Amino acid sequence: MTDPLPPAAGSATFGFDAFSPREVAERIEVLGVAKARLPLASMLLLSVLAGAYIGFGSLFFLLVTADPSWSFASARVLGGLVFSLGLLTVVVAGAELFTGNHLLAMAWADGRLSAAEVLRNWAVVCLGNALGAGLLAWAVAGADLGSLSGGRLAQQAMKVAQAKADLPADVAFLRGVLCNVLVCLAVWMAAAGRSVVDKAVAVVPPVTAFVALGFEHSVANFFFFPLALLLEPTAAAAGLPAPGAGAILGNLLPVIAGNLVGGSVLVAGVYWVVYRRGAR
Repeated sequence: MTDPLPPAAGSATFGFDAFSPREVAERIEVLGVAKARLPLASMLLLSVLAGAYIGFGSLFFLLVTADPSWSFASARVLGGLVFSLGLLTVVVAGAELFTGNHLLAMAWADGRLSAAEVLRNWAVVCLGNALGAGLLAWAVAGADLGSLSGGRLAQQAMKVAQAKADLPADVAFLRGVLCNVLVCLAVWMAAAGRSVVDKAVAVVPPVTAFVALGFEHSVANFFFFPLALLLEPTAAAAGLPAPGAGAILGNLLPVIAGNLVGGSVLVAGVYWVVYRRGAR
């Protein structure tokens, strides 16, 4: 999508080559309107791409954390670093990500979008992300990537999926809230940048942090759970079963709700109050 906003001069007052927070708020709203009014086919295709992009980052995370030679902290931080591939690809290459699109709440609060337009975008993008992540999981299983490192990748996929499925609903919800605060902050800061390097610097630290800390990202889970189901035969020798459908839904529903609250209320809502309330 072409950026509809030209560089603004107001950021010069901050003494660095980036858009100011107030300019970012305006940019987020204008981009949100453009996202919500995409043709249905374009919105769906871009959301399928985003699901696959987050899936690639998730696969990279599994590969790194499957190595038993790392300490716990080292594996989590390095896993978070490589997971950043997913959101960075979404931001730079252009795609529609359910969690990042919770920032559309700013345009709704400012009266630029109707509730129906926002909900349509969230529903289509969420379904498209799930489809893209699931298709990538199918391709990964078909390519026998679970056998990497002597089957450790498949075993790690089982462990990650089961750990997520075992979370109590309230814990999963709060981890979803915390996750999307960092994801939407990453998207917000990327919108302040004028170059690909700027956007990378903005995206990588918050994404690395949420992954390392074990927060819950619904779109990543759209990849982890199908992959575990598909790789179960590969990991059978290690006695690691995939979680059942009830346990998977028991994770996804509170995580989606938590992501929604974290992004649309704690980031979009707060910044709308600070920078946009009464601005129009």
